[in-house]
Amino acid sequence: MKRNKEDTNATIRALLDVAREHFTVKGFAAASLEELANEAQLTRGALYHHFGSKKQLFIAVLESVQHEVAQRVEQDAAQSDDVWEQLLRGCRAFVSAAVEPRNKRIMLIDGPAVLGWEQWRSMDERNSMRLLYGQLEMMQNEGYIGNVSIDALTHTLSGALNESALWIAQTEDSERALEETMHVISLLLSGFKR
Repeated sequence: MKRNKEDTNATIRALLDVAREHFTVKGFAAASLEELANEAQLTRGALYHHFGSKKQLFIAVLESVQHEVAQRVEQDAAQSDDVWEQLLRGCRAFVSAAVEPRNKRIMLIDGPAVLGWEQWRSMDERNSMRLLYGQLEMMQNEGYIGNVSIDALTHTLSGALNESALWIAQTEDSERALEETMHVISLLLSGFKR
């Protein structure tokens, strides 16, 4: 029984890896389930057995991308002991990861289009936005942030980061745009310092 579960998990991982590559390069609309199955050395039936539909496969890939980005935010933020630096490092990590070629199309373009805004936003809330809320709440509880709604601040900052990522993804000089964005985010957050 253990071997069957290991085989199933290996099959799912292989499908997710192949699907991520196809969704990154071709986009959701142009990705072919037949090609995905062939490249993963599976039948379409096996693909449908594990995911049910192309959309469900895409959702699994997007969840994986969102989870990776959230891990990166946590890792980068943890490189500092200063809570303000942690917050800024986490913001930078989110935007940097979102605009990487292997994430950009899945996360920023096809994600909201395929899932719809509400479902896409719900996934964001479970990952990066959850971390942002936790950091801001901790900072307020420890007296680093003044009396402001953490819900409102989280959603405002998350919206700014998502919109900045979309803008940066479209610019020719993404490094300059990232630096400009982080300067603005830093100025914005300084207004909440206690």
